[in-house]
Amino acid sequence: MKRDALQPVFLPVRRRSRETADVVTLEFDASDAGAADNARHAGVGWNGFAAGQFNMLYAFGVGEIPVSVSGDPADPRRIVHTIRAVGPVSRALAAARRGEQIGLRGPYGSRWPLQESVGRDVLIVAGGLGLAPLRPVLLHVLRHRASYGRVALLCGARTPQDLLFRRELDGWRRLPGLQVRVAVDRAGPDWEGDVGVVTRQFAKVRFDPLEAIAMVCGPEIMIRAAALALESQGVEPDRVHVSMERNMQCAIGQCGHCQFGPRFVCRDGPVFAYSEVAAMMAVREL
Repeated sequence: MKRDALQPVFLPVRRRSRETADVVTLEFDASDAGAADNARHAGVGWNGFAAGQFNMLYAFGVGEIPVSVSGDPADPRRIVHTIRAVGPVSRALAAARRGEQIGLRGPYGSRWPLQESVGRDVLIVAGGLGLAPLRPVLLHVLRHRASYGRVALLCGARTPQDLLFRRELDGWRRLPGLQVRVAVDRAGPDWEGDVGVVTRQFAKVRFDPLEAIAMVCGPEIMIRAAALALESQGVEPDRVHVSMERNMQCAIGQCGHCQFGPRFVCRDGPVFAYSEVAAMMAVREL
């Protein structure tokens, strides 16, 4: 453990944007005055982050939670987090206004297999808030588009109003080198996209199942369904990678709250090959 590993740096919110009724995106500037004095100790985002990693965010007087970085890995100065208000800490963070100080420490955790995916087809599969941890993957792949084969983004949400990054989604749909499929569980009369679970979209995109790598994030029931659907099409479980943010509290593998069988999610994850965790995910209430 590095010195001051549990000490956050406090940074002001530089930008706040609402994604849905209960989801906001907060943006911080790693070079803000006042952070520099602490950067040598905690260094949140100071040297950048790898797609898939997370920070611990602290709301003063309330507590802290792990939140994946949803920004662009090529721009380490901007620290971006997308947060759903579901508990006391996330509600306090989501309510933070521009200029309000938030504690950050990190980045922590494993990464999505971007280097391992070079030359292969890539499937990016997101359910609900899962698009936020996968956004850095897509931004990286689009920036280095020639290094990858066919690329597909498959998003699922409860309703059209629950879709994240809707303006970006509209732009991604228009890119010639990207296959985008968006499905919702429930749709109104104005919805012109697909209705149903996101796993039904696999049949509508082109990829080589013997070579493709899939990166999946969303509710665990959706992760299991996606992994099984991909396996049925010929994608082996060791080429399906998933992100699991469950019960993390210290982020350095000491408190034990996130132990998942023989692994600690914060230390060994949050990104795992599905083959590493499939048996444990099948155990109810583990």
